[in-house]
Amino acid sequence: MKSRPTFCVSAMAIALTLAMPAAHAADAPMLVAPKLSVATSTQESYSRFIITYRDGSAERGNRSAVLQNVKAAVARADLDHASRSANGATMAPLAAIYQRKLGTGADLVHMSRKLDQREANALMQQIAADPAVAHVEPDVMMQAVRDITPSSDVAPQAFTPNDPYYARYQWHFNNAIGGANVSKAWDLADGDGVTVAVLDTGITNHPDIDLSLADAGYDFISDAFISGRASDDRVAGGWDLGDWTTADQCGAGSTESKSSWHGTHVSGTVAELTNNSYGMAGVAHKAKVLPVRVLGHCGGYTSDIADAIVWASGGHVDGVPDNANPAQVINMSLGGSGACAADSVTGTAISGAISRGTTVVVAAGNSNANVASFNPASCPGVIAVASNGITGKRAFYSNYGAGIAISAPGGGVYTNDDPNTGTQANPEGFVWSAINAGSTVPNQPAYGSSAGTSQASPHVAGVVAMILSATQQAGKATPTPAQVRTILASSARPFPGAVDQPIGAGIVDAYGAVNKALGNGSGAEIARLLTRNVILGNQAGGTGATILYAIKVPASATTLNIRTLGGSGDVSLFVKAGSSPSYDGSNADFKSVKPGNNEAVVIAQPRATTYYIRVFGVQAFDKVSVLATYNQ
Repeated sequence: MKSRPTFCVSAMAIALTLAMPAAHAADAPMLVAPKLSVATSTQESYSRFIITYRDGSAERGNRSAVLQNVKAAVARADLDHASRSANGATMAPLAAIYQRKLGTGADLVHMSRKLDQREANALMQQIAADPAVAHVEPDVMMQAVRDITPSSDVAPQAFTPNDPYYARYQWHFNNAIGGANVSKAWDLADGDGVTVAVLDTGITNHPDIDLSLADAGYDFISDAFISGRASDDRVAGGWDLGDWTTADQCGAGSTESKSSWHGTHVSGTVAELTNNSYGMAGVAHKAKVLPVRVLGHCGGYTSDIADAIVWASGGHVDGVPDNANPAQVINMSLGGSGACAADSVTGTAISGAISRGTTVVVAAGNSNANVASFNPASCPGVIAVASNGITGKRAFYSNYGAGIAISAPGGGVYTNDDPNTGTQANPEGFVWSAINAGSTVPNQPAYGSSAGTSQASPHVAGVVAMILSATQQAGKATPTPAQVRTILASSARPFPGAVDQPIGAGIVDAYGAVNKALGNGSGAEIARLLTRNVILGNQAGGTGATILYAIKVPASATTLNIRTLGGSGDVSLFVKAGSSPSYDGSNADFKSVKPGNNEAVVIAQPRATTYYIRVFGVQAFDKVSVLATYNQ
């Protein structure tokens, strides 16, 4: 039985953003202080469509056949003649122009005018009616997932770099509650030998970033309006030319904005030069950043982003020289609304990258909504990253849900990460990194702060680079993307308190993850303490996620009863007296591995010791409760 073709229309939404004005340092680029702004945008018209034909069909690889079929669909949708719009304007007959073949094998077709939502749906329904079509979708615009700003006086752990701004501003590397435990991991790994592709706005000249692969990167923006270049051609080099906008440029009612230098900020978090007596530090500071420009004025098309994913991971894209520096890690701090189907062009590009051994890390989004409704954060196989603040709470803007793999410091913005206080932390609570001081085109290098999942995601991408670097240097087998996800989840630091929404296995722990990858145990894994007869609810994690709990049992106790209950998904329960059960439960004293979430372990005569309880996600789980009771 043939599967039905799929089609989707999605509107794009920009997330939350904060950029910052400035303070100078005589021997380093200036620190740019932040201002908070929230911008949203909904795409209401479409002129480009991506069509994936089935393997073996006559249309696959035949541009003439593609155009013929689209023209027939235009006629069936009654769009091949002049008509009047709702506001009385005369609409010209619709014509189709073949644009190009994508790296996923899909075809991009450009229509002669923009279609409103009704017209786009009608056309896609007619295109999808062709049995040769596997999938059709509009080529929607995605935007950078923009963020907020931090600084902290918490003393760093272990190795302390001599970068002058590190200790004061980069709490997110060393704070023991909400930070990523990066500084302690620098004694074990630094990202050397690993390439991280940053698909974003590109990169600017900055003395605190290794730019050795900047020219080797690529500008995949194929529309001159978006790129700001003179032609629609793609060009070599991953340089950021600026993404500023003027009023109404991105649609009626859109506001003007300065250039974000978003890609530079993200790249700095991944791999800013460290211990160089200059500026700030980066997570995997000896990794190479490969900048790939996919976002410009008003955002970037899905088709360009999909091609960039293929190319960055070592796949072939027609019309572009093959990438001589395939990335082991891709970071995408970008997105928009709409669920990501496995057979969509983005889903296909990501699965191809994963099959080539590339781990794909994506910002969950800043809409305070379920990640299942955001693309590419909901694409199968990605590591979707939520954001927590300096106190370890879920950042108020961060997306959430069972699709989140892990949380990372992205900034909480408000004092104590509580937006109800009404006091914006300035600059405490934000994430600092390299930017540029130019309002439109690049000017002087600077440092600035942001908060959001855009900032959380590169922390995880950097930790992945550290994992790959450490295993490579130790002569161990390179972990697959699925194994990397498991390492991150199983070594994550527990949230310091109950989270209001599920945001993954815990807070990313660089030290714990690298230790786990090297076979040294979980490193800094800490158990969440259970209180007798008190339900710990709202526990969640993705497939392969694991959460460790503990309960102290006194000598007089009898009948220890440990349970998981409620919620959705499938978990297993492993229990061990005196020490942590292994990730797979192989050394557990007691197990419960029934289908679903209602697991139970009953120990009639427990020992007087601490019992450790591991909940393992056989499948993604959400809103699961954990309870431990005993008689006394």
